[in-house]
Amino acid sequence: MRLSEIKAGVVGVGFIGVAHVEALRRLGVDVIGVVGSTPERASAKAEAANLPEVYDSVEALAEAADVVHIASPNHAHADQVRSVLEAGSHVVCEKPLALTSGDTADLVARADEAGLVNAVCFNIRFYPSCHQARAMVAAGELGEPRLVTGSYLQDWLLRDTDWNWRLEPDKAGGLRAVADIGSHWLDLARFVTGSDVVEVMADLHTLVPVRRHPAGPVETFAAVDEDAELVEEEMSSDDAAGIMLRFANGARGVVAISQVSAGRKNSVSIEVDGSDSAVSWFSETPDHLWVGHRGRPNEILQRDPGLAAPEAARIIGYPGGHVEGYPDTFRALFGEVYADVARGGPAAQPTYPTFADGHDALLVTEAVAQSSAEQRWVSVTR
Repeated sequence: MRLSEIKAGVVGVGFIGVAHVEALRRLGVDVIGVVGSTPERASAKAEAANLPEVYDSVEALAEAADVVHIASPNHAHADQVRSVLEAGSHVVCEKPLALTSGDTADLVARADEAGLVNAVCFNIRFYPSCHQARAMVAAGELGEPRLVTGSYLQDWLLRDTDWNWRLEPDKAGGLRAVADIGSHWLDLARFVTGSDVVEVMADLHTLVPVRRHPAGPVETFAAVDEDAELVEEEMSSDDAAGIMLRFANGARGVVAISQVSAGRKNSVSIEVDGSDSAVSWFSETPDHLWVGHRGRPNEILQRDPGLAAPEAARIIGYPGGHVEGYPDTFRALFGEVYADVARGGPAAQPTYPTFADGHDALLVTEAVAQSSAEQRWVSVTR
């Protein structure tokens, strides 16, 4: 089957849902329509994106589409994924796959039993330089991995008037910064090192204890109209976190997570220090991979398909010197997913994050929440 013959639909028409639509169109996939939180909102977004149809339910979309992308608020993911699987359609779900590891385990089992392609949208690992770093670690070019450090920092929830459904525990779950962006970093660390996180020690903190917000919804990253009537609400979810990590391969790690760091719009950094060399990557210079040495000059590896490791070269879309950024990660990830869809089912070893990866992410973030609550090291139970 050619990609142009595959019909896809998207559930959720916010910031991320639109990113999915754009990436699918770049691949030539036929995006047949969307489902939104309200018919009016979905119709407006469908018209803006020149989409042919608005569906009134996930079930109706799943009956019409070969693949359904779930980009709705977190609390809806598990039931929506189940509906899509029951309809026999392949699924791409935004993280988190569900709000509990019990639900994620159930979804893994259902997808495996159905033999359907299943993916979780951990797109950060699809920057080519991150694939290059993984290849270098796997090839032993760094020696023994010893230390993994980094951060994921944003500022869009810095002010007490900043608001979004992610601040509502009934929609987002009990964790916020850790679940929303920390899960991306934790997946990236696991991907680059090739090693599971086995123990965590976390300190989560609510830095804006009271927020003021409008009665209605606010688009992700949008500014609130401060002249509107605002409602005060006490906050309990994490604005920021510091997490120490122990990996299965013996490496140690530490990461800072924040959505209240002024000036940091969407800054991701990761460094892996080995016994011989080190690699470091920063999302604001995405085409550059820093390589550190002890006894000779350090290097900057520029993203270039002619110079990259084969697994990195495979997902590069442009020649060297033509910068690839955030939207390209979705194209690269979906390209791998839809190659399996075109073949009729998941490969034995998929090259993209699956529901199993989404389940593992829930296990780690649940351990993070427990560690912070009990102020002790907690093992990740697998």
